[in-house]
Amino acid sequence: MASSPNDNTTKIVEKNTEPTTDITLATNKTDENIINDSNVVLQVETVENEFEDNSKVPILSYWKIFLLFLDFGIHAWGGPVAQIALIKERLVTKQQWITHARFNRIYGVYQILPGPEATELCMFFGFLAGRGRLGGLLGGLGFILPGFMLILLFSFIYVRVGLDNIYFNASFRALQPIVAAMVLRAVHKIGEHSFISHKNKEFNYWLFGFSILSAIQTALNLNFLITLAVCGIAFMFIDRKMYLFGLLIFVLEFIAFGVYVGLKKGIPPPTSIGIGVAKVPDSGHIFALGLLAGSLSFGGAYTTIPFLQVEAVSIGKWMAKQVFLDAIAIGQILPSPLVMFSTFIGYYGGYVFGGYGTAFLEAFLITIGIFTPCFFFTIMGHHILEKLVRNKFLAAFFDGITGSVVGIIAITALDLLKFSITNVAILKKLSPDKLTLVAAQHSSVAAVLYVLSLATLYSFRKSYIPLVLVIFGAIAGQFLFVVTDDV
Repeated sequence: MASSPNDNTTKIVEKNTEPTTDITLATNKTDENIINDSNVVLQVETVENEFEDNSKVPILSYWKIFLLFLDFGIHAWGGPVAQIALIKERLVTKQQWITHARFNRIYGVYQILPGPEATELCMFFGFLAGRGRLGGLLGGLGFILPGFMLILLFSFIYVRVGLDNIYFNASFRALQPIVAAMVLRAVHKIGEHSFISHKNKEFNYWLFGFSILSAIQTALNLNFLITLAVCGIAFMFIDRKMYLFGLLIFVLEFIAFGVYVGLKKGIPPPTSIGIGVAKVPDSGHIFALGLLAGSLSFGGAYTTIPFLQVEAVSIGKWMAKQVFLDAIAIGQILPSPLVMFSTFIGYYGGYVFGGYGTAFLEAFLITIGIFTPCFFFTIMGHHILEKLVRNKFLAAFFDGITGSVVGIIAITALDLLKFSITNVAILKKLSPDKLTLVAAQHSSVAAVLYVLSLATLYSFRKSYIPLVLVIFGAIAGQFLFVVTDDV
């Protein structure tokens, strides 16, 4: 049993009652100094034990680890905040596998790195319980499996039934402004931690400025990889108070952009935002699309939305924007990491490219691709991850990227807002004389749904609110947006 601080202090005093003149002269320390130093050492040891102690973590078989986190996956309702709260409540508060302080530090590391934090936490605890990487892998697989299977099922139903069914389409038409409101609300929520510097845990005006700058650059159709890289590199210098070098990075970027505009005689086209990794939705490109989105998912699942939209909707053009919004809605309905809506995108791309068989294959491939970065980072081992994020330059680079991502999502949120209000795809079978009037009615109703959804999301902070809104929208759509030839 470890000695108490008082016991250790007593021992030190007793030792100093013996003749130790030479030692005292050499160290130039009094008994009081030695006692104070002892207390400091004991406090340091206590803190380190708090962050490193695994003595309360049960050693589980691989099968039990899988089943434990499969249960978490089945109950993963309400998005990432609710999922993380559930994991913390059961494994930290109730079962006390690790201390709250250690959990908070681990969670802080995963907030910096790309990937869905809830999945990464499941892998971390699986790693501890299984005493190795295989335990971590099984923990992550167990958590995402229920959501993957359910979204796969919903994807099949959507493609099989929904594309030509007026009632199915009416429900999803009502969900589009609701989802757009959720994305805009997410911009605020992500910003709450993305603008906090991991150096001093305080609000950083530079990071806030980066988000505005990245929003402007995205509106000007500047490639998002350039935006992320420039903001990340610039903040590496600014965080170390090397402001001149940081600002020089932006000046060079503006000069290069000006030269491009001068040579091309105009701003880049909208397709310039992405890189065209999935112009054709075949298996290889779909896997690469998932890998890209997973690698750039700094700040949470919502950050994958602009990347996937640009590649699938704007550049590839194999997915309509209303279908993309429907994919996000399906991700909100089911108990799964929100990033699993990418499974729907892979399924749809496979269906467009080669039918149902290819659809199932590509749903699987894009899911592997999008989770590969977070599995790789987590299974590396937490000690290595902490070394990465404690590196001053790397931590600042990640901070710069995370701050700039908020601006990219903000522009995407505004784009989805505009589309969700003005979308008339559901009216394509109407005659021209009826189209204008019905389109105006639908746009007005959609605008009201958007405002009400946004007000609800800000008024009620419960994790189940998005799910309630989605269910409400699906029902309301039957009364608000069913379009027949009699209209």
